[in-house]
Amino acid sequence: MTGIFTESAIHQKSPQEITALLYEACLNNLEESIQDIQSKDYVIANKKLQRANDILYRLGAGLNYDAGIISDQLDMLYNYMADKLVEANLTKDVEIIQNVIQTLEEISSAWSKAMKNKTLDSKTAIRQKTLAYEKSVLMEDN
Repeated sequence: MTGIFTESAIHQKSPQEITALLYEACLNNLEESIQDIQSKDYVIANKKLQRANDILYRLGAGLNYDAGIISDQLDMLYNYMADKLVEANLTKDVEIIQNVIQTLEEISSAWSKAMKNKTLDSKTAIRQKTLAYEKSVLMEDN
């Protein structure tokens, strides 16, 4: 991931943005590992599957367990996908990797939607506060 972004650029990202980047990096490694398996480059496929597995563990380690049951469910999903990747790596089973990709794409998509909604909600809140302030200033002027 640091090959794409400088260290300072990563430090400027919010935790939510870093999570989205981790999803993207994991998906890229998984998709590339399928290509490597199909071209019988098993050593490279192994490395990419290990990287994807490492990312899943990092995602699990970064969960906020104070957030409730969703954190526990994500942790179980991350662990399940990591276990499936170990199995896929041992057997070089592309179908297992594709199933993990499908699950991870759904999680990533939901994460992206939640980030967009949060951004829209915060912009709406700022707009509402600005309008309330302007309204109070106008009332004071009258």
